[in-house]
Amino acid sequence: MTPRTLARVIPSIAASDGAGVKLRRSLGASQLQRHDPFLMLDEFFSDDPDDYLAGFPSHPHRGFETVTYMLDGHMRHEDSSGNRGDLGPGDVQWMSAARGIIHSEMPQQTEGRMRGFQLWLNLPAAEKMKPAAYRDIPSGEIPVAELAGGVKVKVIAGTLEHGGGKTAGPMQGLSTDARYLDVHLPPRAAFETGVPAGYNAFLYAYEGEAFVGPDRKQLAHRAAGLLSDGDTVRIEAGDAGARVLLLAGKPIREPIVQYGPFVMNTREEIEQAIADYQSGALTKEQVRRIKVAAPG
Repeated sequence: MTPRTLARVIPSIAASDGAGVKLRRSLGASQLQRHDPFLMLDEFFSDDPDDYLAGFPSHPHRGFETVTYMLDGHMRHEDSSGNRGDLGPGDVQWMSAARGIIHSEMPQQTEGRMRGFQLWLNLPAAEKMKPAAYRDIPSGEIPVAELAGGVKVKVIAGTLEHGGGKTAGPMQGLSTDARYLDVHLPPRAAFETGVPAGYNAFLYAYEGEAFVGPDRKQLAHRAAGLLSDGDTVRIEAGDAGARVLLLAGKPIREPIVQYGPFVMNTREEIEQAIADYQSGALTKEQVRRIKVAAPG
């Protein structure tokens, strides 16, 4: 086995998006801060309604997937086909914008905490112009593996192999074979799992501090840590415990040309996306429900 180590740290920076929602962005803060197939990771977290009430009014996407994972609060999604979904604590929406979607994500609360993540996951060229699709995943449909030492792992995508067997998340069969784990570590607890060699992987420590790999290199709070290649990763919590996202996926290794909410392979495709949006052709097809392959 070859352990992965912490190869690069990307601190999150304060940013805003939508109509002024305050957030912190690590991956995607610049176009040089990607980790194929992952394009961007935003964390939104505030107890102040002024930081989130404006929400994300209707806006387009083409060429990639968005994954919204709520920890606290209530967000409503509506799209160009009339689909509507309400995301509460622990819920996930997996949306494949593909050839095009226009949607909004608006808070359904005027006070209290709004907290969660949005991940942008690239699509290969062969899938960028497929019909858009989505899936709302209630918290109760997302399994939590309870491991030794009080470690708990919420499995959103992919399959976690552990001493007690396998725990398969609700999202399976993606072309990037994405793994999305939310790892909860008590103080000084450790977690180790396999990650296929050749896959790109990174961590995001959203509570506490984490120590990564055999050399226990520290990953600071609210920072993304890109991992070296290997087939295992070990995470250890500090004295206050830690909560860490672990994401891994098969790299696409294709050119990326991004213009705001459009992610394609060539400039000409970006120009076509803009023209299609302006003419209304971006969303000429109905948004479908994502069909999930059974875990292998």
